[in-house]
Amino acid sequence: MRIVGIVWLWMSVWGVMVGVSLPQTCIGVTYSAPRRGTGRGTGERIAAGMKQLNARSLRVEEADTGITRSLLYTNISLFLTIPNYMVSSMAENRSVAESWLYTHVVPFYPRVKIKSISVGNAFPDVYPESINDLLPAISNVHLSLRDLGIRNIQVSSSFSFLTALSSPFPPSNAHFQEPPSATLFGPLLQFLHDTNSSFFINLYPYNLYRLRPDIPLGIALFQQHPFNFRDDFTTGLRYRNLFDIMLDALVSALSLSGYDTIPLVVTETGWPTSSTAPNDFDANLGYSHIYLRGLVTHLKSGMGTPLLKDSLRHVFVYHMFHNEQQTRDWGLLFPNGTPKYPVDFSSSSSSSVTSPPLIILFFLFLIISF
Repeated sequence: MRIVGIVWLWMSVWGVMVGVSLPQTCIGVTYSAPRRGTGRGTGERIAAGMKQLNARSLRVEEADTGITRSLLYTNISLFLTIPNYMVSSMAENRSVAESWLYTHVVPFYPRVKIKSISVGNAFPDVYPESINDLLPAISNVHLSLRDLGIRNIQVSSSFSFLTALSSPFPPSNAHFQEPPSATLFGPLLQFLHDTNSSFFINLYPYNLYRLRPDIPLGIALFQQHPFNFRDDFTTGLRYRNLFDIMLDALVSALSLSGYDTIPLVVTETGWPTSSTAPNDFDANLGYSHIYLRGLVTHLKSGMGTPLLKDSLRHVFVYHMFHNEQQTRDWGLLFPNGTPKYPVDFSSSSSSSVTSPPLIILFFLFLIISF
């Protein structure tokens, strides 16, 4: 009987050892094409960049059939973006949405793993006068996909955190900020709930840190110091990095609106590696490396945030290649494809967790038993 008991315990411990796994966030990267006339990136260049970063998910700021074609029969998931200038025409005429889908989705799906479509990106910031066109455009894209028999591509729109939400601290007090003379978020959240789609958010701790002098640099950069924390006295939760504070502000806003089950996707995040703007000293290669290293380590840990444990599906880092045409450059790779600093977006390193205390207890049990 003792041997049977030992065997049973070994099987139980082994089951825990191999079976304990933490929820994983898929870390992807955004490709932002250079301006016309400067040479658009080829599929081979992007494939090499994805390999360099060990990324399995690609977000394209503006859909490009050449890029999509290069992903045929690969295991890379694709996130497409419809440009802002097309949103109003899609809202007014559903055939525009159908035409876009026939160009960018139908020839490739499902041989290319197209998972999501964002109708516009930070559209309220770019076209505030056309805000009422956003939800009809999203709906028309969704209905057009249904007419094509495609039901596994989610449709939403990406929002800037600073535009969409009120002050993020304390996170429990955050709420959605409706655009002037418009009601957007209530109907949008109902649509996302009904279609099982995610809320897309562009979340930059760097931008909030620049706006709020009271935010310590260490919290924005995931630095673990004894006094690097902020407490939410309403919930009693402690926060040790700005990314979690901002994400939980969104979770609180969704809960306040009655839609706390809507999944979240961080469509943009990152830290600039350089800047031509005066006094923008915090945009540098060293801080960018520290932020990305902290972000990736945090996401791979599977710990989630104090309020969000397992609902963050994807995080896309902005962006893949160095771009001197922007005031701030966010690129992870130099134009020749070499990394500016070591970074690894793969999830394999922490896909499972073995518990050393369980192994020790098991062998102690064996010693005592015999």
